[in-house]
Amino acid sequence: MTLALFYIFAAVLIFAAFRVITAKNPVHAVLYLVLSFFNSAVLWMLIKAEFLAVSLIVIYVGAVMVLFLFVVMMLDINFEALRKSFWKFLPVAGTVAIIMLIEMVLILSHRAAQIDESRLLEPSFNTASAETLGMLIYTQYFLPFQLSAVLLLVGMIAAIALTLRKRKNTKYINPGEQVRVKRDDRLRIVKMASEPKDSASDAQSTDQPAA
Repeated sequence: MTLALFYIFAAVLIFAAFRVITAKNPVHAVLYLVLSFFNSAVLWMLIKAEFLAVSLIVIYVGAVMVLFLFVVMMLDINFEALRKSFWKFLPVAGTVAIIMLIEMVLILSHRAAQIDESRLLEPSFNTASAETLGMLIYTQYFLPFQLSAVLLLVGMIAAIALTLRKRKNTKYINPGEQVRVKRDDRLRIVKMASEPKDSASDAQSTDQPAA
């Protein structure tokens, strides 16, 4: 039964992934990507990795892909003009894809990429996968976990720096100047001379039409 479910969801996953890159409508492509994430989560559940399955649905489907869907639907992009240049860049894209495929094959076939079965933990049915994953992250893989956190922090700082840089036809905001702002810099009280009462009444009389 488990093997049949694996083949069914794997076939749907392959179909959804193929439709992501072949769909002409970008909204349909995003929806097919959501379907592929759901099927990937089911495959994680089949190998008893419920924490990864829930994380995939909550983080990617519930946050990232919904954001992508709203962005694609709100942006007014001429996709017909973008598709016209597809065949122009196809040779370059094909060359890059072939190079990446060769590199992945070389890396996966290397001796360092082979799994050392002696270091694998025995499956325990008394603890959940989330608890086992937490023990591995904060004991055996604590240093790579901290390095990945630093890498994400650097990427976030770089994204903020790129957003705040001065560019043409963009509004630049200096957070330091906003913090140091004072009341006198934003508020100016203007005193105006009061208008004489007689001139105001004469103006009202001239505005009234003659009977």
